[in-house]
Amino acid sequence: MTTPVAVVTGASRGIGAHLADALEKDGYAVERGSRSTAEVTDREAVQAWVADIVERHGRIDLLVNNAGVIDAEIPLVDSDPDEWWRTVETNVRGPYLMTRAVLPHLARGTGRIVNLNSGAAYRNVDAATAYNLSKGALARLTSQLGLGEGRTALVFDLAPGVVRTDMTLAMTMHRGRTEWTSPTEVSDLLLAIAHGDLDAWSGRMVRAGTDTVESLRARAAAGLGETDRTLGLVPWGQDDPLR
Repeated sequence: MTTPVAVVTGASRGIGAHLADALEKDGYAVERGSRSTAEVTDREAVQAWVADIVERHGRIDLLVNNAGVIDAEIPLVDSDPDEWWRTVETNVRGPYLMTRAVLPHLARGTGRIVNLNSGAAYRNVDAATAYNLSKGALARLTSQLGLGEGRTALVFDLAPGVVRTDMTLAMTMHRGRTEWTSPTEVSDLLLAIAHGDLDAWSGRMVRAGTDTVESLRARAAAGLGETDRTLGLVPWGQDDPLR
């Protein structure tokens, strides 16, 4: 039996390391990305890394775009332009370059891409605006590839909730937090996606700590609307000409 191959970016610590460990325990050959392996914003480095993986394994079954950073939690007017743009590059250019490089080698019919996203994509908050904007852009990339007639792959947004990591512990909004999402809740959803149990959710967001595999299956069985769990324009009503 062929061993499935997973590629996980940002896998040296935090959620990425946990997800990579969970996939290995599930029988995957896991390629762990980090800045020392391949900087995800470096086109040539990404292409070389993916080419090496394909040469050694012959295929890729799962790509997990986990690598990400957050900018300072301050208003846009006070933000540092270089830090702001680095955040967007890591969180958008990174998944774009990885997805572009992996797609031609993704196992046909069974290959999947999971983008680690955030509820910040859906919030209107003038703080950490690069992070919020970048996660919104990532949500659009997910739906563009994973939904509708133009679907090119099975692509999912997986929001991990608030897992206790170095990044979340350093964030002002989580100071004093006592309740955290369990890493296992995140990996349970990832493994369900990887196994094909949640294919109805391609192009959409699922959230650990709120959703379970069972609740998502039930919701899909009841029917999903075209825009359910996607990022887009909300019309003012049936008479809105932009519907």
